[in-house]
Amino acid sequence: MRIGLSTYSLLNAIRSGEMSVLDVIRWIADQGGEHMEIVPYGFSLVDQPDLADAVREKAQEAGIALSNYSMPANFVQGTEEEFQAEVRRVMMHVDLVHRLGMRHMRHDVTAFRLPPEQMTIAWFEENLPLMVRGSRLIADYAAQFGITTTIENHGFSVQASDRVQRVLQEVARPNFRTTLDVGNFLCADEDPVVGVKKNLPYASLIHFKDFYIRPFDQDPGEGEWFRSANGQFLRGAIVGQGDIPIRKIVKLIKDSGYDGDITVEFEGMEECRTASRIGMNNLRRFWEEA
Repeated sequence: MRIGLSTYSLLNAIRSGEMSVLDVIRWIADQGGEHMEIVPYGFSLVDQPDLADAVREKAQEAGIALSNYSMPANFVQGTEEEFQAEVRRVMMHVDLVHRLGMRHMRHDVTAFRLPPEQMTIAWFEENLPLMVRGSRLIADYAAQFGITTTIENHGFSVQASDRVQRVLQEVARPNFRTTLDVGNFLCADEDPVVGVKKNLPYASLIHFKDFYIRPFDQDPGEGEWFRSANGQFLRGAIVGQGDIPIRKIVKLIKDSGYDGDITVEFEGMEECRTASRIGMNNLRRFWEEA
C-alpha cells in the first residue's frame, strides 16, 4: 500500500503560479508521499510532450511513482460525429499515459455539472449505452499498453455505488475497474461507509477525501459550500478532520486486504499545502492504527 497525493490537492498553488507541476512532484516526495496522481487542471501535458517527459523524469529522480491520470470525459453526445470526436480525444490521453510510463487512468463518462433532470435514474438508463460504448472503446484501446481504465463515483449522474457497478458490469472488460472515492458518495447522498463496502471489490485505486456536512435546511452561511444531489450542504475538509468516519473506512479497507495505491485529495478552504500534508500524515497514522 502506497500513500500519495493528487495534483488537484495543490491546485490553488498551481493556479497562483507559486508551484509548477514539477515543483509538486518534489514537494510530495519531501512530505513522504510515495506516488503522485496527475489531474491536469492548472496545467496540461497532452499538448506539451516536453513537459510530459520532464514530469516522468522528475518523478523518477524524486523516487515517487506516477500512479494515476484522471481526466474529464463525456460520452453522452448528441451526434455520432461528436461521440467519435470525444473518443478520439480520450485516446490521445491514453497515449499520454503510456508516454508517462503509467498503467492506470480514470475517465468520466458524462459531463460533471448536470441539471437536475439529468441526475435521474431514467436519464442514466437512457444514456447508459453511450457510456458503455465509449468506455469499452477506451478500455480496448488502452489494453494494448497494459493500462487499466476506470470509472470513478464522480459526477452527478454516475456517483452512487449501484450506478458505478451498472457501468462496470455492462462494459465487462478485465482492464476496466473503479477508482473508489470514499467521499464522493455524499454528493449523491449515499452513506460513504455503505458505498465503500459495495464497491471495494471492484476498486483498483482509492481516493481519500473528507467533507463537512450540513443538513439541507440549515444553511451554514459563507464559505466554499456546494449542494449534494438532494440539497445537503458539503464543504471540503482536511482528511480526518471532517464529518466522514475516515477511521472506520480505513479499517474497512485494510481488513479487506486491499494493497493498492491510496491517493489523498484536498479541496477545502485551508491553505492547500498545509492541508495536504496534514491529510497525508493523518491517513498514514490511521492506517498504522487500524
